[in-house]
Amino acid sequence: MDLGLYLLRIGYQGPLEPSLEALRLLHRRHLLSVPFESLSIHCGEPIVLDLSLLYNKIVRRRRGGFCFELNGLFLWLLQAFGFDAQGLAGRVRNRFTERYGPPLDHMVILVQLDGHQLLCDVGFGDAFTEPLELKPEVEQVQEGGVFWLALNGDIWMLERRDVSGTQGRVLYQFTLEERKLDDFADMCLYHQTSPSSIFTCKSFCSLHTEGGGRLTYIGQRLISSKGQERRQTLLESSEIPTVLDKHFGIKLERAFTPKDDEILPPPVED
Repeated sequence: MDLGLYLLRIGYQGPLEPSLEALRLLHRRHLLSVPFESLSIHCGEPIVLDLSLLYNKIVRRRRGGFCFELNGLFLWLLQAFGFDAQGLAGRVRNRFTERYGPPLDHMVILVQLDGHQLLCDVGFGDAFTEPLELKPEVEQVQEGGVFWLALNGDIWMLERRDVSGTQGRVLYQFTLEERKLDDFADMCLYHQTSPSSIFTCKSFCSLHTEGGGRLTYIGQRLISSKGQERRQTLLESSEIPTVLDKHFGIKLERAFTPKDDEILPPPVED
C-alpha cells in the first residue's frame, strides 16, 4: 500500500512528520474527501475487513465506507505516518431508534501524542471534524457544533451539541481497551445484514463540507445542511448515479437499489 497515494486521495499537503498540526489536517482532509457510505451493501458488494481490500476500495477506486472500513484504514495511515495510534470499540446510539447498538458496533481511534490523548473518528457521519482531546466535562467547540465527553467508570460517552451548547444528543460510548481490526469481523457482517442496522436499512452517502456543513444522499433524497439550515431535493432513481458522481466522486460498478426503510429496534432495550 502506497502512503503517498493515500495522501493524494485526501488532498493532504501538510507536514510529513507526526505532530498535532499534521493529525488535525489529516483528520479534516479525510472527512472532506472520503464519504461515509453504505452503498456497497445495496449493490451486492461484500465488505471484508482486509486492509489491502479496503485500500483498493477507498484509495484506488475512490470510494467511501462505514466505520470499520474508514477508521480501519485511517488507523493504518496514522501508524504508517509515525503516530502512536490504536483502535477502540464503541456502541452507537441510533438517532432513529434511540437505542445503543451491540458491543463493537463502532470503531474509533486513540492517538497518544506529546502527553495528550486524542480521539479520532473519520467513520461517523455527524461527528467532529478535528481530533478531540480525551478530557471529560470539557466543551470542545468546532465548526457546526460543540462536543462533550463524559466518563462513567471505564465508559466514555460522546455528545454533540448545537453551537449554543444548549441542545444535544449522545452519539456513542466507548472504552479504552485496544481492539484490532479482526475484532470487528462479526459486527461488520451484522451491519451488512441486520434489520436493526442503519447500513442495511438505508442507502446513503455523506460528506463533510468546508465551514461545518454536510452533504448527504439517502434513499431518494439529497440533503444539504449547515447549522440550522437544511435543504432537501427529491431524486428519481435514474438521477442517483449522476448525483453520486457529481457530489461524491463515486461511480458505482454494480446495479444499485435505493433504500430508505424503517430501522427495526434491537430486541433488548439498554
